[in-house]
Amino acid sequence: MADAPTHKIKVRIYYEDTDFTGVVYHARYLHFFERGRTDALRDVGVSHTELLGRDEPLAFMVRSMKVDWRMPARIDDLLDVETLFREVKGARMYLTQAIRRPRADGGADLIAAAEVEAACVSLEGRARRLPLDVLEKLSAAPS
Repeated sequence: MADAPTHKIKVRIYYEDTDFTGVVYHARYLHFFERGRTDALRDVGVSHTELLGRDEPLAFMVRSMKVDWRMPARIDDLLDVETLFREVKGARMYLTQAIRRPRADGGADLIAAAEVEAACVSLEGRARRLPLDVLEKLSAAPS
């Protein structure tokens, strides 16, 4: 999994994401990270709808997240949200995420980075091992 390419989505910053100075609220980054994780899962063939529709409905929940905010994003920025599945085992997924603002010179400024541990759970909130088909998709397909 460590060699898998990083999954990327674009996120535009809108007025609703910012304070009166045009700077993104710190909590909005959690929304952007969630979109990145959801799209990365969808791209490897794992959908939340399918998980909820199983005989034993399942869901993912964030167990822990460490976020390092580096610099502010601002209104009208077009950001890249990057997601990498580092490890998948048992009921847990470990991901690294980054939000970057591309620069005109081809580089990118790191806005925020996150280390995420997510768990597969029943609807009652009890940890459940990842079903074999989900584990195979997460382990075999690049994110």
